[in-house]
Amino acid sequence: MSSDGELIVRLRDEDLDALGELFERYRHQVYRVALAIVRDPYIAEDILQDAFLKLHKYAHRIDIERPLMPWLYRVTANLSYTFVTRNAKRRVPLDDVNEGQLVSPKGQAPDRVTERTELRNDVREAIETLSTQQRTVVILHYLATLSIQEIAEILECPVGTVKSRLHHARNNLRQRLQSEQLFAELTHEYA
Repeated sequence: MSSDGELIVRLRDEDLDALGELFERYRHQVYRVALAIVRDPYIAEDILQDAFLKLHKYAHRIDIERPLMPWLYRVTANLSYTFVTRNAKRRVPLDDVNEGQLVSPKGQAPDRVTERTELRNDVREAIETLSTQQRTVVILHYLATLSIQEIAEILECPVGTVKSRLHHARNNLRQRLQSEQLFAELTHEYA
């Protein structure tokens, strides 16, 4: 299996098979991040394609000594930001992002699966209420499991800014989820 650097060198020589290998290697991660930011599977698919077109176009600028994934995350985040900014008035619900994970494993009680599904949906809805900047750092940190330093490099902003956005996002999520829990408990008392 070729390294990312070897594939990029081949891509610089117009070897499109190298681009195909990179696409197969990273398409799922790029798509998931794009989908989580733009909340539209069709737009996320377009962003996925655009990210790899940019990889082809700018292969000669990529440092082959560094990992490729942070570069791809940066491109994906920028493309996603551009879409969200241009279409701020058009809101699309974040539905079925983890559709494949909603199937219960063998032997798991249906009520436990239902509780987890409800919690997952509550978290998804709470993430939707975050600003684009906060939502992006949450997605990159928890979904893509990137460090704060890596996120700062990808978003080309100071580490302190990433920490601040993540801190405020967590507080907003905690507040939102606690208020929903309190509401659910209050309404349950009267049921």
